[in-house]
Amino acid sequence: IELARGPARRSVANKAPIMPISSPTVDETLSAATQALLDARTDAGHWEGELSASALSTATATCALVLSDRAGQTRQFATIVRQALDWLRDHQNPDGGWGDTVDSPSNLSTTTLCWAAIGAAGPSHEDSRPAEKRAEAWLRDRVGDLTPANLARSIRDAYGNDRTFSIPILTMCALAGRFGLGRDAWRSIPALPFELAACPPAWFRRLRLPVVSYALPALIAIGQVRHHHRPTKNPITRCLRHLARDKTLRVLESIQPTSGGFLEAIPLTSFVVISLASMHRADHPVARRGLAFLTSSVRDDGSWPIDTNLATWVTTLSIQALAAGGNGVTASLTAAERDKLRAWLLDQQYQTEHPYTQAQPGGWAWTNLPGGVPDADDTAGALLALRHLTTPDETAPDRSGKLSHPSEPGRPRPGFANESDARLTRAATTAACWLLDLQNRDGGIPTFCRGWGTMPFDRSTPDLTAHALRAWLAWQGDLPDHLRPRLRQAIQKAVRFLVRSQREDGAWVPLWFGNQANSNQDNPLYGTTRVLRAAEVASVGGKLAGDWKQARQRGIDWLLAAQNADGGWGGGPLIPSSIEETALAVEALAGIDGRGDAVVIDAIERGRAWLAKHTDGGTRFTPAPIGLYFAKLWYHERLYPVIFTVAALERARPSASRPSADTHAAP
Repeated sequence: IELARGPARRSVANKAPIMPISSPTVDETLSAATQALLDARTDAGHWEGELSASALSTATATCALVLSDRAGQTRQFATIVRQALDWLRDHQNPDGGWGDTVDSPSNLSTTTLCWAAIGAAGPSHEDSRPAEKRAEAWLRDRVGDLTPANLARSIRDAYGNDRTFSIPILTMCALAGRFGLGRDAWRSIPALPFELAACPPAWFRRLRLPVVSYALPALIAIGQVRHHHRPTKNPITRCLRHLARDKTLRVLESIQPTSGGFLEAIPLTSFVVISLASMHRADHPVARRGLAFLTSSVRDDGSWPIDTNLATWVTTLSIQALAAGGNGVTASLTAAERDKLRAWLLDQQYQTEHPYTQAQPGGWAWTNLPGGVPDADDTAGALLALRHLTTPDETAPDRSGKLSHPSEPGRPRPGFANESDARLTRAATTAACWLLDLQNRDGGIPTFCRGWGTMPFDRSTPDLTAHALRAWLAWQGDLPDHLRPRLRQAIQKAVRFLVRSQREDGAWVPLWFGNQANSNQDNPLYGTTRVLRAAEVASVGGKLAGDWKQARQRGIDWLLAAQNADGGWGGGPLIPSSIEETALAVEALAGIDGRGDAVVIDAIERGRAWLAKHTDGGTRFTPAPIGLYFAKLWYHERLYPVIFTVAALERARPSASRPSADTHAAP
């Protein structure tokens, strides 16, 4: 039977017959996966997860500890350094390089930093010499000779116009002795205008340069160390920078979080400590707090993760997964547990201007730790999670998908009379406005700040825009009346952006997730599934309605065509299947209006079967490195496959209640 709607649709007749799996198998998988997710909570009741070990983080932290010991003429960190070097040696890839995770192919930046860290450790670690030689062979094979000029050019080319990571890499090479000694070692490293950090923070906003604030720690520390070792020849500039040193160090101290870790990130904090130690300032308060952060973050095996944790992010994802069946979270969480989670999430919302980035109140960061920064994805995720945690009989959809007790726009729902509920509504309103203020002129949503789309942080992306759409629509009935015109305009602009940003083949490409097996390392499956989730609830009228409907159908067709022969999905067509990507695809397809379509049913059934098989019935979850951190550093998160599997199988249950695409039409 030919059921194709277009060239991307598959014909059931050309495939093996549908082999439905028995309900107990899928039901048991869902039950076991749900229990695994619930068991993963901390004693405080939320989720914390665990990020993969990072060779890059381990290399930068090792160098920071080595140079700090050298500056203080101590061996305070010798044991940690030894364990770290052992870990690097044991996890070197067979080709001689290192990748970001132990499951990642070798790449230039990580291999260069590991090579530099071994060099910084010096001849006292002779057992690391074979690993060093293999790394040098890998680097020569990739970039040619290892002269400072050639290696610097290769690293700069890898990052293009974005210098926020290339210059720190080159700085660490110089400080580790890889570029020679003295002033000439800094010849290939551009000077940074660290004196800009002495300007009032408001200037960045007025000049529409808020993205600069995220680079301040590296700008100050690395700019200063370059000036220290190779001052500019211009006497006026040299004098200005000399005068700005103490003031910018005070700025650095003022923006350091109480944990000591800038952005809770090991590499960024390491680069700051490395720079201060090489300027004979290892005893500076920033360096001391940074060292305390690094030594408290090292794992028992001698490695470091890329960041401390993604507690807020995995908690909001977990709540959404438990509620994915459409009937709320009451089957999985008691009233006391819901109240505890709701209070915890509300406590993570920023109530004042962020001291580091000057972000306005109302957003959430990826972590509950002090080094986090408010961002669009986590703010949208928190809004959706809080919606699921509200009073069940107020928000649970009926079989038609409509809310049981609809209320007038801008007025509290019945029962929202106590202070807790009032706080919830205030928090949601502030967060919705925070996202509205973030929206770029092109209609899309960036990560941290509005801008021109020239840097990753200020660039509109489909995945973030789709997430914000869902969050706005989930709370639109509770927002004040005066916000409705603005919300309507924002939704229209967001949908237009999603229509325009769709690729010709029907897929959408995200920013913060990728796939190492893809030729350009992007992950159109993640992006497409996130937009299709938004398309379930966001409908528009007028001329845009037809374009939005067509874009949605093209996305569905792409997703169906991307399914592998084994029934799973990878990051795109013909890419090996993973638990995370298969679950994301099943979850998205389960929300399609046309669940009676045999092609869709077949795709879902084969996806469910794949998940049941490859998770051993929900008892084994092998994470894949699909996450991208700052500067496109790969990571995997232990909870991702568990969370995504629960969400997929909850939504794909035959009895699951799903809202129709018109339930949350734009006002």
